[in-house]
Parts: sequence; structure tokens; C-alpha cells
Amino acid sequence: MKKWLLKSVVVMVSILTFGLVTPAQFVNYINAENQNDRDVFEAAAPESSYSQPTAFLEESKFDKEKFMEEIMQQAVEQSYQKFGTKIKPVIENEFREVILPNIETALNQTAAQFPDEDLMNLAITEHPGGGHSEKIFNIKNSLTGKDILRFHVRRENPPQDGYWFNFHYHTYHDEYQSHHDLGSIYWDKNTPPKWMS
Repeated sequence: MKKWLLKSVVVMVSILTFGLVTPAQFVNYINAENQNDRDVFEAAAPESSYSQPTAFLEESKFDKEKFMEEIMQQAVEQSYQKFGTKIKPVIENEFREVILPNIETALNQTAAQFPDEDLMNLAITEHPGGGHSEKIFNIKNSLTGKDILRFHVRRENPPQDGYWFNFHYHTYHDEYQSHHDLGSIYWDKNTPPKWMS
């Protein structure tokens, strides 16, 4: 396998598994797959170390706090990608101060409903909606493909009040019908640009 391709695959596996599979584990797995039976029998045994099993056990344990940090980091990245270069500079500070803590609360409340073995199957979608789409990101069960939460931002234009961005989310508990408000950010009297522009 070409070196650049292997590095790319290692990075993608690390990201997709939220760090549960480390680059070293993945490379060892690839190397083991590429060896033939003769190589396995003729290869010298690696030096043993008593700290290796402990390190492996620590890596294989699910770290809920780290998982939540990574989900939040991805939520910020997806949000900024949605805002694009025209909207982000205008609303970034207020988004961080007002909306982001509410997103974190919603994610923590949802995470509390799942045992660790189910929680580690949750993943964030990779592409926000552009144009006039409301979708920022979804949290889904990667095994079933079913959305758990859908985070949206809607443009609102109350009469004589200018444009607002209303952030909210929907949950699978009620078939995504109810709006759970995360807050609103004022834009301007002028029409905002399209998302991701």
C-alpha cells in the first residue's frame, strides 16, 4: 500500500472511530494482514513489556468524556462549515457564547440516556446543508443509520424586525416533530447570504 494512502486511511479510521482505534493498532493490523504464514513463523518475537497490556486495556476502554469532547469539536466544525465565510465572522462570537453551550447541554442530556456500549455507536454526520437548508448536523446511530438528534438553524424574518437565525434541534423521541430551542442570533435588516457561501 502506498505510504500516503496508508496515512490517509489511518487518519480516517482514527476520526471515524473517535480515537478508539489508534494509528498504531491500525498499522499493526494492516502489517499483520500483509504478512504471509511463513513471515509469521519466521519473524522474531517482539520484546515483551508489562506495561503493554495495561496500555491496551486503557485504550480499549470507552472514555465518555473524550467522546463528548470530540463530538463537540465536530459540532463546531460542522457549524462553521455551514456558516461559510460570509456569515461566520458576523455571528461566530455570539454562537460560541449563546448557542454552543445549549448544544452541549442537549448532547449531554442525550448521552445520559444511553449506556456506554450504545453511546460509542453514535456519530455526527459529515455534511451540513447549504443554500437555504436548515440542517447543521445530525447525531445518528452508526449501526442502525437512524438519526437520534437533528440540529437545525432556520432563517426568520419577523415584520419590521430584520433577519434572525433560530437554532433548534429535533429528537427521535417524537419523530422529529417538536422544536427544542437553542437560541436565536440577530443578523441584520438585509437578507443574509446563503449557507456555506
